[in-house]
Amino acid sequence: MDGAILVVAATDGPMPQTREHILLARQVGVPRMVVFMNKVDLVDDPELLELVEMEIRELLTKNGFDGDNTPIIQGSATGALAGDPKWIKAIDELMDAVDSYIPLPPRPVDQPFLMSVEDVFSITGRGTVATGRIERGRIKVGEGVEIVGLMEKPLTSTVTGVEMFKKLLDEGEAGDNAGLLLRGIEKNQIRRGMVLCKPASITPHTDFKGEVYVLSKEEGGRHTPFFQKYRPQFYFRTTDVTGEVELPAGTEMVMPGDNTNLTIKLIQPIAMEKGLKFAIREGGRTVGAGQVTDILK
Repeated sequence: MDGAILVVAATDGPMPQTREHILLARQVGVPRMVVFMNKVDLVDDPELLELVEMEIRELLTKNGFDGDNTPIIQGSATGALAGDPKWIKAIDELMDAVDSYIPLPPRPVDQPFLMSVEDVFSITGRGTVATGRIERGRIKVGEGVEIVGLMEKPLTSTVTGVEMFKKLLDEGEAGDNAGLLLRGIEKNQIRRGMVLCKPASITPHTDFKGEVYVLSKEEGGRHTPFFQKYRPQFYFRTTDVTGEVELPAGTEMVMPGDNTNLTIKLIQPIAMEKGLKFAIREGGRTVGAGQVTDILK
């Protein structure tokens, strides 16, 4: 994710979910966010607005964002919807702040093509379409691709169409959200979590070493340590895969808040390379974040 708009009601100030959203944004690596203070038309006291703004800035700084310089736009969504020029101007200001404060993400178009599959559709008479965001490289109509992950051996196919926002294109590139039409692939052969890539550019693996930060209780992580053979979900790109954890020699347990190196064995192969980031999840919540440091198998 390249940036975020955090919406805070001026009538309530930062709520528990506001803290959670800021924390999650930091965990998934959002570089910067812009704040929209909503429902300003319902607050009569300007001092109260100042107080809410101060609280938001403190909360952002505490969670590793630049609270002092984050743009905070005061406005009213319902006012803007009703056509009040004053509040429409606030929405324009918000979008200007997004354009100026959130940096343009680099588009690594010169690297080998890779797209993680988010969804799969079947189009009668045309074939199977895989949708997702192209992570890197370019893909042109007529080029061959491999489908890797969640199965023993990769499948091969040819891209017969590239579609973006209902427009047919000749090619897609890094940063695009695209649908790729795949020749000779049935809908049941491909699913979320697999990747489409340039043939032989990435391979599926199950065993790897990773450098991991385990979230503390205050950050919404586990309250208790975990031990050898711990089996959480590892979230890579667009999917969860269960994996078993092996602790470093001489380590009996890992405490919330620890940084550690783990050896992990997944129950299904995932398209993986050194440096790939992942989250560790348990019962639908994030309990850790890490990066692949070495591939074993």
